[in-house]
Amino acid sequence: MQRAGFEYRIKSKVYLNREDCDEIGALQAECVRKEPIALKLELDYKLEDAANAERGNGFRDINEFMAYHGDALIGYLGICSFGDRSQPLEITGTVHPDYRRGGVFTALYTLAMEECGRRKARGALGLCDRNSVSGQEFLKSINAAYRYSEFEMVYHEPRTAIREEQLCGIVFRKAANADAREIARQNRIYFGDAEGENAGEEPAGGLLPEDEEKRGMAIYLAEKDGRVVGKANASLINGHGGIYGLGVLPEHRGKGFGRAILMKTIEILKDAGAGEILLQVAAHNAAALKLYQSCGFKETSVMDYYQLL
Repeated sequence: MQRAGFEYRIKSKVYLNREDCDEIGALQAECVRKEPIALKLELDYKLEDAANAERGNGFRDINEFMAYHGDALIGYLGICSFGDRSQPLEITGTVHPDYRRGGVFTALYTLAMEECGRRKARGALGLCDRNSVSGQEFLKSINAAYRYSEFEMVYHEPRTAIREEQLCGIVFRKAANADAREIARQNRIYFGDAEGENAGEEPAGGLLPEDEEKRGMAIYLAEKDGRVVGKANASLINGHGGIYGLGVLPEHRGKGFGRAILMKTIEILKDAGAGEILLQVAAHNAAALKLYQSCGFKETSVMDYYQLL
């Protein structure tokens, strides 16, 4: 392909290997050096997930799109589903500052959207740091509809032992595949349209906890007096911790369970060797934001989500 006076080629892949991640990491570092923003590329997670399962129809999902000028990687766009086909796909990427406005990102985006269509994806979201001028301009140019924003927050505090009374009688247990339906139900309540017209639908392919653990993500169910009250996902990859999917069921809120679940998840990750712990929280969720701040998390960036499909 040729745009704006230079030629480039695009390589599509099912999954990334270590060499790919090193190249993309170097590209990311150069982009961030020129424009100090956050890029949610999920490279560590993708490397752990390198053995993507082959679909029953014989096709394999194409998740990675890499643009090269000669031997140099000049652009990358990735699709991430986090193993849950019931949720929208997440799409994000970047182009080397010296090669922008040459049609590279448009070409990568076009291929990614064709792949989303082939999969019959249940939606696709584009992720962009609020301070990324080029990213926001691109999303505006394709008339992408703004959906919501999330704060990325980081916890750097040393491990602190939790007192028994701080756990409010909460007991954690690692979820098994038999808990997949319960996890999907909670995800719909916390992050989906549980009150909407699709609330009665059966989730179309949710997370299998035992498979997710192989990718570095352990899912924990929180129980009180033998009843499930909430959950949290704890990710640890290459010493980087992450907390995702944390929630308390509506009938159990206002009892301190959210703080207990958060503190216990932090303890689990710290005990496992996490140097820092990341999480994302919806910008409009003032209660959750206040909770995370009070437990030692600090905001580092704002990620905007746009509807692409």
